[in-house]
Amino acid sequence: MTNPQVQQPGRSESGAEEKHIVGHIARRLVPFLALIYVVAYIDRTVVGFAKLHMNAAVGLSDAAYGLGAGLFFVGYFLCEVPSNLALARFGARVWFARILFTWGAITMAMAFVSGPKSFYLLRFLLGAAEAGLYPGILFFLTQWFPLRHRARVIGLLVLAQPIAGIVTGPIAGALLETHGFLGLSNWQALFVVSGLPAVLLCLPTLRLLPESPAHARWLKPEARRWIERELTSDRRSYALDAHRNPFSALKDRRVLLLALLFLPFPLCIYGLSLWLPTIIKAFGVSDSTAGLLSAVPYLFAVAGLLIVPRHSDKHRERYGHIVVVSVLAALTMAASAWVHAPVLQLLFISLTAFSLYSIQAVVWALPGEFLTGTSAAVGIATINSLANLGGYLGPYGIGLIKDATGSLAAGLYFLAATLVVAVLATFAVRAALRAPAPGASADVKLARES
Repeated sequence: MTNPQVQQPGRSESGAEEKHIVGHIARRLVPFLALIYVVAYIDRTVVGFAKLHMNAAVGLSDAAYGLGAGLFFVGYFLCEVPSNLALARFGARVWFARILFTWGAITMAMAFVSGPKSFYLLRFLLGAAEAGLYPGILFFLTQWFPLRHRARVIGLLVLAQPIAGIVTGPIAGALLETHGFLGLSNWQALFVVSGLPAVLLCLPTLRLLPESPAHARWLKPEARRWIERELTSDRRSYALDAHRNPFSALKDRRVLLLALLFLPFPLCIYGLSLWLPTIIKAFGVSDSTAGLLSAVPYLFAVAGLLIVPRHSDKHRERYGHIVVVSVLAALTMAASAWVHAPVLQLLFISLTAFSLYSIQAVVWALPGEFLTGTSAAVGIATINSLANLGGYLGPYGIGLIKDATGSLAAGLYFLAATLVVAVLATFAVRAALRAPAPGASADVKLARES
């Protein structure tokens, strides 16, 4: 609940002017950034569909598939902070284009996987190539939107994840029912078709994406002044930290706690999404039907992202949303393992997707409450890289559990249990972020406690 005695940070003098400017910026930036992220998410998860035929073709066990699928996030982890620093050095436009080209080329090279070793290597390289994209986009958005608008804007961006799932399933299912083309088998053709759009997006990225508000020709001078004024107000009101040495963010306890809070979400999302085609295929359906049914949970995820972040922004509340939605995700994930009827299992998986995807946008609004400048680039990359190790643990853990038990149910229980960590970490993050920064004014202390 907000404190009525404290002026809310960044309050605009004109609500109509603010709505117009924020809406204009969002319409110009978010759709294109979301398109890039849709392509990224397709390329990192399409392997779940390729697995239905690739495993037998190249001799991969379930555990080997889980390990390789998860190695993406090891490469991602190792390269994410350097990539975000390079973004701050070279600019978003050039660096995003570089990321697009390299990950697109590696995705297409996945068509030539010949065994476990080449699968492991290419998945690792794909993660290294894509590292920095998502935290880079988050850092980029901090240069355009005041804090009070970020959960909703990030929610619109994160819509790219379920949209990618909606697109990937039907297309992948249809391709897997063909005989391939140009001498490639169906699963090989799937990798080529998936990787090509990333390469083709390089030139539009260089031409269309502005480096900053100062470089956006479509912004009027008064809009640029409004952005600078509001971001300055945020820095002053929240006592945002711009460390003299940006690597100090790596040792910031709040950064590490946020990484712990965020870790269960990619662990569950990728553990579930990379095994979802296998779960649905076990219903006894064809490849094309499995592709269509796999889109259903992502439709629920879209609904969650349109509801939960907006509700969080409206009430200016983060922590209660994170706890409630995390508990709901744990319960529905466990229920999906408990039931055996395909319709009920798909329903509970869909409700889980509603929760898991929607709450990410709320969590990602938190770093902006204490970091700015290059420290934000390093801090956001650190949180994302550490948390995305969950993307390694989730798929690999399920693969090991499935090999040991012969069932995916125990793996789903494992995913549900990890969400308890998110609930506990939320209280630790809340205490750490509400503690006043050294030297903060009385108004800032009240604002943080409110």
